Amino acid sequence: MSSYRRPRIPGATIFFTVALEARGADTLVRGAEALRVAVRRTMAERPFRIEASVILPDHLHMIWTLPEGDSDFPNRWRVIKARFTAALPGEGRARASHPARRERGLWQRRYWEHHVRSAEELAALTRYCWLNPVKHGFVEDPFDWRWSSIHRDGVRGMDLSGDGEGTALGAALGTA
Repeated sequence: MSSYRRPRIPGATIFFTVALEARGADTLVRGAEALRVAVRRTMAERPFRIEASVILPDHLHMIWTLPEGDSDFPNRWRVIKARFTAALPGEGRARASHPARRERGLWQRRYWEHHVRSAEELAALTRYCWLNPVKHGFVEDPFDWRWSSIHRDGVRGMDLSGDGEGTALGAALGTA
């Protein structure tokens, strides 16, 4: 059994990558509305702010800021994953170990998280979210990917080059 311990910093801003067990599946975009509902319900019960997000077919990236004094992101993810899984009966690949852990085999058990340490890092990770559909070859223009916070953030026409120096993007992300 792994002895990995996640950092628990109250009020932290954290970048996450959460993946399906079946890489190459399209479950997250097919079930994007169910995922949004699961996230919204969880946010209503256990508040956090989404700084940026992108849903891809088999994984997602999100940047959250937790409330002051709160460091419990693992339970938020547990609840989101459980709600999404319950909304999609028949999805997932059952293995012998799944029932004992109350799993259906839809999600990878672990996820990757990184605590954001600066405004510059937040800007870079936000751009990473926005540009990820382009990186994976799903679209040529990040604005063509409908499951991205780039639309919410109103950055159309902004420089996504990454320098952030004096650009509208830098201003939008608080780095210019």
